[in-house]
Amino acid sequence: MADDPVALVIGAGDATGGAIARRFAVAGLTACVVRRHGDKLEPLVRQIRDLGGRAVPFGADARKEDVMVDLVARIEADHGPIQVAVHNIGANVRFEIADTTARVYFKVWEMACFSGFLMGREVARAMAPRGQGTILFTGATASVRGGAGYAAFAGAKHGLRALAQSMARELGPRGIHVAHVVIDGAIDTAWIAENFPERYQLKDRGGILDPDEIAENYWLLHRQPRSAWSHELDLRPWLETW
Repeated sequence: MADDPVALVIGAGDATGGAIARRFAVAGLTACVVRRHGDKLEPLVRQIRDLGGRAVPFGADARKEDVMVDLVARIEADHGPIQVAVHNIGANVRFEIADTTARVYFKVWEMACFSGFLMGREVARAMAPRGQGTILFTGATASVRGGAGYAAFAGAKHGLRALAQSMARELGPRGIHVAHVVIDGAIDTAWIAENFPERYQLKDRGGILDPDEIAENYWLLHRQPRSAWSHELDLRPWLETW
């Protein structure tokens, strides 16, 4: 078993998740990065290694209990103790309520909420005997406010927030820091640039969220002394109305 601490990032995509993985890897943790399709992780792994960090890719479906049980066990056995785990799966889709099928609602809940439970439970089982660790969940505006057309997404994100609160109350006294981050605003991604060009034009004014600056806040949460832990942090551009 390796002794180096691990940062597990579930949903290590091209924007926020990838930036979080890079930030923790640069700080000396082994970044164990996870997406459903592992081949999509190759650019991120190269970036991290080019920066002098360590990265290990995993293709895994975070909605499957047996997959998550095996994933956490393999990482703990082969790569090191999980010091921080980040759940960063989105599933932001819009459907009018009359057009929201049971399949859509359930799938969004599985992706954005249930997978968070599976990750949280498994890493908590590993961290609890050590009496330390950090578990971070990425939320959204929909975590605290439902919107027209977002019944499925808001339902899932509300559920994830409730999970984080319950875990924080249970695990905090056992030395495990659980926090929920509300991302309230557009993030600097190719998708935003293509679909919301007027919003993307605000980038030069600091009007959309920079993934690397989001990641810095995750690092700061992880580094907080236990005498002054935050449970919830909301991040938004200074121009955002809320």
